[in-house]
Amino acid sequence: MKTYVAKPGEIEQQWWIYDADGVVVGRLAAEIARLLMGKHRPTYTPHVDTGDFVVVVNAEKIHFTGKKWDLKQYTWYSGYPGLKSETAGARLARRPELILMEAVRRMLPKNKLATKMLSKLKVYAGSEHPHQAQNPQPREVATKTAAATA
Repeated sequence: MKTYVAKPGEIEQQWWIYDADGVVVGRLAAEIARLLMGKHRPTYTPHVDTGDFVVVVNAEKIHFTGKKWDLKQYTWYSGYPGLKSETAGARLARRPELILMEAVRRMLPKNKLATKMLSKLKVYAGSEHPHQAQNPQPREVATKTAAATA
């Protein structure tokens, strides 16, 4: 039996759409990273981009658990001495798409292929997106319900 190895351009990529209204950031990011890498396919090959395109709408209504809106800090280097920093709540007010983009980016492999995978993620703060022509299929995020925790 031979092992199947996917070749670039051989995989047909699909488009998926998620509604991030009230969804926990980590749960959504983990599922998106899985789709972008192509791990949901039986033809997954680590060194080939076998993933799909993902569109996320309503990123401004995303949810963190606990006190993360006040305690979670995003830091970055501006080129000047010292780091810039802001809380998750401030980032939500300024650029809500970045919260989900950063969470997904950190779940992807740390190589050149990850940049290509991340370019297939389209995140929008509102409910409108310009990808109607691609006919994205809706997907639901597995959420924890009160019945499951009881």
